[in-house]
Amino acid sequence: MKIRFCGASTGVTGSCHLLMTEQHNVLLDCGQFQGGKAQEALNYEQFPFDPMEIECMILSHAHIDHCGRIPLLVKRGFRGKIYCTDATADLLQVMLLDSAHIHEKDTEWQNKRNARAGKPPVEPLYTTKDAEEALTLVAPVLYDQQIEINEDMKIVFNDAGHILGSAITEIWVKEGERESKIVFSGDLGMTNRPILRDPTYIKKADCVIMETTYGSRNHEENATSIKQLIDITLKTVKRGGTVIIPAFAVGRTQELIFEFNRFYEKASEDYKKELDNVDVYVDSPMATTATEVFRNNAQVFDEETKEYILRGDNPLDFKNLKFTRSTEESQQLNFNHSPKVIISASGMCEAGRIRHHLKHNLWDARNSVIFVGYQGEGTLGRALIEGAKDVTLFGEDVHVQAEIYNLEGFSGHADQNGLLSWISGFEKPPKQVFLVHGEEEAKLTFASLVKEKLGYEPIVVMGNSEYEIDMNDVSVVNMEEAKKTAAEDEEVQKVRNKIAGIHMDLESILYNANMAMQSELSEEKLVKINNIVQELEKATINLGSAVNAREDNVEKASPEEPEEKPAE
Repeated sequence: MKIRFCGASTGVTGSCHLLMTEQHNVLLDCGQFQGGKAQEALNYEQFPFDPMEIECMILSHAHIDHCGRIPLLVKRGFRGKIYCTDATADLLQVMLLDSAHIHEKDTEWQNKRNARAGKPPVEPLYTTKDAEEALTLVAPVLYDQQIEINEDMKIVFNDAGHILGSAITEIWVKEGERESKIVFSGDLGMTNRPILRDPTYIKKADCVIMETTYGSRNHEENATSIKQLIDITLKTVKRGGTVIIPAFAVGRTQELIFEFNRFYEKASEDYKKELDNVDVYVDSPMATTATEVFRNNAQVFDEETKEYILRGDNPLDFKNLKFTRSTEESQQLNFNHSPKVIISASGMCEAGRIRHHLKHNLWDARNSVIFVGYQGEGTLGRALIEGAKDVTLFGEDVHVQAEIYNLEGFSGHADQNGLLSWISGFEKPPKQVFLVHGEEEAKLTFASLVKEKLGYEPIVVMGNSEYEIDMNDVSVVNMEEAKKTAAEDEEVQKVRNKIAGIHMDLESILYNANMAMQSELSEEKLVKINNIVQELEKATINLGSAVNAREDNVEKASPEEPEEKPAE
């Protein structure tokens, strides 16, 4: 069995992993890279596999960094089934069609610029037609329902608690007489959060592919972040300002609606007077549609949210909540100077309506910007939370005077404690753990913690790479390193041949020098011969030392043989 890591291997976007056996090629996620021009450019590169050779795909959830390249996969020849939960299937229609529309519009804008500059036109990453074709391949599955995806593999989806429909996938793989179990964590959520159930703890696995987004730090308590959210909102509206909240359309937006609903319901009389004229706008057509999908999937809500519904209360609606769909409605918000809250996508401020709201509000010290989710490297969101004082939006320089807040308690990702708790839930150690979906520091820090607390030796995936796994003797071979080592060994052999050649030259020179000593030879020629001999000896010693040092380093770097594990 082999696993090829094709995305989310150096950062937290572009999730894509290929599971290969002699008979089958199954893809886990096919996400879009996000976070600045360098990351976005990766989306246009060729897949490190042939899409036509992929038998089927397993999708963990509907966030764009996990599903956003599925239409491109189809565009390039994939025709297999896409297995996901039924709630993910509902959200996928919203996400992929919206993403295709954005790609088409961005390309249309770029081609206008190219035409003026005399440059050739470009094509969108994919079109609405590609997205629609991808949606015909979706095969919805219920949580806890075991499905055979081929004669040698079966899967079960477990609730990951990250967003609606998110799944931890158990995959049983039969090779010959042996069956192994792989667990793909997808993105894990926090425990004790509103609307969604807690992440499922899995008891057994031979191999685990695990996310580490927050592997190096812990969030503040969610209750603390909720109080801060309300306090910041009240402080801002009192001074006549607007609260801008960049939020992912699926997940964070619905949680914010839930919390504002709860606050407006329970606010004291004093607060109610202050809040009566303060509206909360969800300014994202996709978020509006996604909220409707949430309302239609109450069967996967947690018990607290179900109780709300049974009491006749809609936890995703309240009097002051307004949804804006049209561009005109969105634009009008920036000409309405009354205090208000605007929740808008994208969550990392890289596209969408949020950039317009930031352009019109960042310069005003009365306003506040509250971040409630992960901000990737190279994004405008990351720059703002790291203290940027001047940014450029739509070609215009904007000086940042609004107050900037980062409330990590709202994050949909498990923090370091949550991740450690989840991986500690296995009844006995998995034979191998691969850490992905995290920046380098997060993966390395978490790997060190897992080794210290649990005694595991996880593999930190650094860049696109391929591993061969032998479940019989619990060994793992990094195929990329193996290729590199083979190439290095070839170079070493070349050096050895060179040394052998030098020895032959040296013997020839010594023989000729000896013959010359027996004949009439000037002292000057003898000195030259001696100098050549000395240089050859030096070269031989240096080359030999280099080869030996290289082999010593390889030997030291080689992992120790794993201890024999007891049979299941």
